[in-house]
Amino acid sequence: MTDRHLIELIDVSKEYAGDVALEHVNLYIKDGEFLTLLGPSGCGKTTMLRLIAGFIQPTSGRIEMDGVDIANVPPYKRKINTVFQKYALFPHLNVFDNIAFGLKIKKMDKALIKEKVEAMLELVNLRGYGERWIDQLSGGQQQRVAIARALVNEPQVLLLDEPLGALDLKLRQEMQVELKRMQQRLGITFIYVTHDQEEALTMSDTIVVLKDGEIQQIGTPTDIYNEPKNPFVADFIGESNIIPGIMLQDYRVRINNLTYDCVDAGFKKNVEVDVVIRPEDIDIIPPEKARIQGVVQSVVFMGVHYEVDVDCGGYEWIVHTTDYVAVGETVGIDIPPDAIHVMKKTRSMNIFDGIAYPDDRLVTIDETDFPAEIPASFNEKDELLVEIAPKDVQLLAPQDEGSQVTGFVKACMFLGTHYEVTVDCGENDWIAFSDEFMEDGEQVGIRVPADCIRLSAQSAD
Repeated sequence: MTDRHLIELIDVSKEYAGDVALEHVNLYIKDGEFLTLLGPSGCGKTTMLRLIAGFIQPTSGRIEMDGVDIANVPPYKRKINTVFQKYALFPHLNVFDNIAFGLKIKKMDKALIKEKVEAMLELVNLRGYGERWIDQLSGGQQQRVAIARALVNEPQVLLLDEPLGALDLKLRQEMQVELKRMQQRLGITFIYVTHDQEEALTMSDTIVVLKDGEIQQIGTPTDIYNEPKNPFVADFIGESNIIPGIMLQDYRVRINNLTYDCVDAGFKKNVEVDVVIRPEDIDIIPPEKARIQGVVQSVVFMGVHYEVDVDCGGYEWIVHTTDYVAVGETVGIDIPPDAIHVMKKTRSMNIFDGIAYPDDRLVTIDETDFPAEIPASFNEKDELLVEIAPKDVQLLAPQDEGSQVTGFVKACMFLGTHYEVTVDCGENDWIAFSDEFMEDGEQVGIRVPADCIRLSAQSAD
């Protein structure tokens, strides 16, 4: 990997029929880098890949390769090849001809084609497989053929859109190692799309974490894991205990009414912060030796460690330990200073555009009427700003008659005392707090009491 910027996305946005898929993205990708775009479904990672490939065009912004704007360069003229999740191999051609397809289109000399294809078969550990048909191969072998077909054209950049998604766990883990080996041997740029944190941490030089079309953090796997920038990154990359705290001064933070030494500095005194503590960084010790004591609620064996849920007086800690503890046992929790990672406080709030109907004591949000206490300063059909705190959003069964709007859970993050739930309701996402975990895709209803809806005038541009 060099320091040369091979690809740059400069203030790139992409909209589909008014829906924002990417918003003002700025990113550079180095020559020879293994960069992974990581995030949940719908975060914009595949859109970014398709923009780089040239399959779609940005709504605004520039995409440059080697300092040249490639907006008007068609995909087949870009030194970029793509490997898709479904591989898109030709079933009527054998392995050799599948790999050679692009070279034959270029009318390359037959002897040179044979030389290049054989070299690719060697690279992907499929020597001697040239005469086999695609339906005679396993899923892992088919994936290797797809990679070989992409690489044989000697691209500067290889795009991989969740290529391991169809493989079983063991094969997926093996292919992670193989892909990294290939990339290092060839020295070309890999841009990899996945929602799997393990894949990203295992293979990448750089990880780009995306959420709702925006970049949340860019960094090495170590940086992303150990120093997450916000609760979303902390929760998405592995498991985390996310706790509200007060930064008293440099290297001193208060958590759950206890003061701890930490390794962070640069915050204002007595400012509210979020604190991340990884489960594997917590030690279980005898309760009489600990500042925090709690009762074990559950113990799950994860293969190499136990995942232990400890209730410490209303706050539940997740701990990973190799020592077995019994449910109901009282234990102590010890947190070393270097296990405490302090982040800026993020304040979640539902903020929507609305229309006032004072005569009916209603406010309309996304064509849904909500009873509200509307100040006398608003007139009929005035545009206004609606604010609703997540704690005031009530989650109901979708068939409940009290539901004012329904949607589907797209994220659920544990914050120690409660879950923060993001619900996709079509036009807007709603954020709510819940005492219970909710599965992605679960349908829920939403209700908001009238006295919990705060209204203000739209600010003038």
